[in-house]
Amino acid sequence: MMRRPARDTRKAIDVFIARKAEIDAMLARISKLSEDHFGADPDKVNWGDVGTLEDYARHLRRITDAAFREGEHAE
Repeated sequence: MMRRPARDTRKAIDVFIARKAEIDAMLARISKLSEDHFGADPDKVNWGDVGTLEDYARHLRRITDAAFREGEHAE
């Protein structure tokens, strides 16, 4: 088996860390937005707000299903 040069591994690590930081920043923004009820006035929530959250949940479920091998990604 051929080993990859150390610099390729270092580059992969650097890119991995950069992508992780990008994801962490997105998660922090989503968490902050959630704390603010996703910008909706809790006393004036309408079906459009519900639809928006359903869309967000659908996208996040695709991510969590892939990450945790659930749903369509289950073994």
